[in-house]
Amino acid sequence: MVTIKKVEGRRELRAFIRFNYHLYKGNPYAVPDFLEDMLDTFNRKKNAAFEFCEADLFLAYRDKEIVGRVVAIINHKANKTWGTKNVRFGWIDFIDDIEVLKALMDTVEQWGRERGMNKIVGPLGFTDMDPEGMLTEGFDQLSTMSTSYNYPYYPKLIEQLGFEKEVDWVERKVMVPTADAQADAAKYIRVAELSSKRYNLHMRRFKSHKEILEAANGQYVQKIFDVINRSYANLYGYSQMNERQIKQYADTYLPFLDTRLLAVVEDENNEPIAVGICIGSLSYALQKAHGKLFPFGWWHLAKAVYIKPAPVLDMLLIGVLPEWQNKGVNALLFAEIIPVAQKMGFVWAETHVQLEDNEKSQVQWAHLDCTIHKRRRCYKKDL
Repeated sequence: MVTIKKVEGRRELRAFIRFNYHLYKGNPYAVPDFLEDMLDTFNRKKNAAFEFCEADLFLAYRDKEIVGRVVAIINHKANKTWGTKNVRFGWIDFIDDIEVLKALMDTVEQWGRERGMNKIVGPLGFTDMDPEGMLTEGFDQLSTMSTSYNYPYYPKLIEQLGFEKEVDWVERKVMVPTADAQADAAKYIRVAELSSKRYNLHMRRFKSHKEILEAANGQYVQKIFDVINRSYANLYGYSQMNERQIKQYADTYLPFLDTRLLAVVEDENNEPIAVGICIGSLSYALQKAHGKLFPFGWWHLAKAVYIKPAPVLDMLLIGVLPEWQNKGVNALLFAEIIPVAQKMGFVWAETHVQLEDNEKSQVQWAHLDCTIHKRRRCYKKDL
């Protein structure tokens, strides 16, 4: 018999977080979350998303053993923006047992009905900055620090419960052009030159984290994320980040950012209109850290950032303001990042999740050697 218990207190929260690590221990493709980061994610005082989200965490037990977990979420900002009454399920993990999954999903569905929701969707987090989508292809591919991994039985079991496709995301493995393929990179450079001359655009470069934080009287980070907010505004379920969230993400990712991998396009008034944020992959370092920053996890991260970077580049965020799309501006980003990636010795890049029907996003890879190697799905079910 499966019983469901709402998570109460720090001890149960730690058990909720660590269940994922225990379920995937030894799996070569799963990348564990940091315990410390997850504690902050579910801390109502520290996570700014709780200003417009409500959520409860649940654990599934069988014979006093944890066999599953899930978070029930209502993002009121997203529901208001899109005119929906959706309850989300996120951070879902479970053993290969449909009884366990059914108990978890029944709990989220009832939780949503009690709050006036009429549809359940997921896996989704509080916002788009959290992991989203259930892996349906690419089970033999290494995950990233900003996505989640799941076993092949996940989508099989959830579809048995009557859940259907809402949207799909794809991820690409993009090879960094070698000398033999330099002609492909040159196409982006030519378009970039034409676009910059026609529209009087230029690249903004930074030499240090301090310079980024102090630029535009301390408002440049806000300006960068404003570009992301406006670029992603029309994407599925997106809710704009507020100031607290922006600071939260900046504090999380800026320490790992090599400023050479920050590409910003500015207009003639020195205002950012496009941004590309990349970091060297931390997946292997996170695996070696076993999901803990202390006592030795920090060393594996420091080694990956400063001593021996992985050959993989994670493309965290790429955004172009709507009014500047289809004008060759994204070519400026690629023309900036490709030579840097070559010089730094990266072999290939991992894109962030992209909606499969986002044509503008899909065509930008046309001149590069790449392949879709992962697919994720957001499921839906009427309540």
